[in-house]
Amino acid sequence: MTRYLLGALAAALAWTLRDLPAQLGGRASADRLARSPHYRDGLFRNRVDAPAAPGARARLARELFFGKQRRKPAGAVPLVEPEPPVGQGVHLTWYGHSSSLVELDGALILLDPVWGERVSPLPFGGPRRLHEAPAPVESLPTVDAVVISHDHYDHLDLATVRALLRTQTAPFVVPLGVGAHLRRWRVPAERIIELDWSESTTVAGVQIIATEAQHFSGRALKRDDTLWASYALIGPAHRVFYTGDTGYFPGFAEIGAEHGPFDATLVQIGAYVRDWPGIHMTPEEGVAAHLDLRGGLLVPVHWATFVLGVQDWSEPVDRLWAEAKAREVAVAVPRPGERVDVAAPAPVVPWWKLLGP
Repeated sequence: MTRYLLGALAAALAWTLRDLPAQLGGRASADRLARSPHYRDGLFRNRVDAPAAPGARARLARELFFGKQRRKPAGAVPLVEPEPPVGQGVHLTWYGHSSSLVELDGALILLDPVWGERVSPLPFGGPRRLHEAPAPVESLPTVDAVVISHDHYDHLDLATVRALLRTQTAPFVVPLGVGAHLRRWRVPAERIIELDWSESTTVAGVQIIATEAQHFSGRALKRDDTLWASYALIGPAHRVFYTGDTGYFPGFAEIGAEHGPFDATLVQIGAYVRDWPGIHMTPEEGVAAHLDLRGGLLVPVHWATFVLGVQDWSEPVDRLWAEAKAREVAVAVPRPGERVDVAAPAPVVPWWKLLGP
């Protein structure tokens, strides 16, 4: 009886973990990556190394296990049913975390779509959603491009990619090396466009430029074997910038000078850690990056949906809103699913304060 029970448990575990090898993704050949000046000694490199402070891991572990922050909202995050696209101007729909739909001069660009329940290779572990997606991924309108900033689980989700393969025909625009994951997941080669920093492609009249970011990558034990990027989206009449995940660095001013001004920026503000200043911006740095980029309207992303940092759930947006007011920066803070008209944004209603500490 014990033998049969152990066999059944082993079979159940094997079934549960059946997707684990695929979750880890593929590996691009070094020859394919070596064309990049940012790839050296088998790894991609930031312009400037930003190492963690001594003792950072121990302090972070203590904070994660013993910190008193309220890392989840006190109630249900309000969701809005997304509106259909209008085909002109600039409109932004935030679906939670960094997942956003950009309507830019008639084109539809989907950024870092993650509809999965957990951002983890394991179905039973890792950060879990704090709110549902405001609409099923199958309900998305037909998009012209799916843009991925890097290969971390909270930005590149296997289940979502599989759904988009079934329901969309758009190409995936990704940083160098990330195409190996997509090929492992049976995305057709003709739907994969890999870019190095400063390289671009044009889709539906919109130039998509991979721009520099300061971050890291990796889905398994090895880090930095694929590139990470931010993106400038240049339409016939308007421009939008997406930071991806990044620390604050001088490249933003350079990007603003070369590709700005931008009508709107989607700026990462959450999951910052004091001891790792080089990989995620604080909210105040996010405002500074927006100004460097010569941005018009700032829309914060990378907060609210998954617990990835040690701060209170609402701290990122509270600090962002305060800094934006202090520096006279126009900001919109939509609820998940809420569409922002960049030309005429609604006044900020601090809906998150009902759910904060």
